[in-house]
Amino acid sequence: MELVKTVKEFSIYKKKNNRFCVKTTKGNNTINGEKKQEILLSEGLIKLSVAKAKPVEEAPAEETVSEEVVAEAPAEEVSSEETPAAE
Repeated sequence: MELVKTVKEFSIYKKKNNRFCVKTTKGNNTINGEKKQEILLSEGLIKLSVAKAKPVEEAPAEETVSEEVVAEAPAEEVSSEETPAAE
């Protein structure tokens, strides 16, 4: 890892795969998650993009309900066929 920047509270390293690692100067513990994002944004090393909202489709939800009804119907017919054979 290559040392990119050292600040009073932490050090920023760049890995071979071009990602960043943020470690505290006390104890050498790594910082992860939102705090790491905030640090890298404030130092100008990364840019965050906004995720696009996915359109909500209600049609597939209706199809799954109809499939469940179709799946239940043959099970009832099979049980009625087995009853006369047992008698």
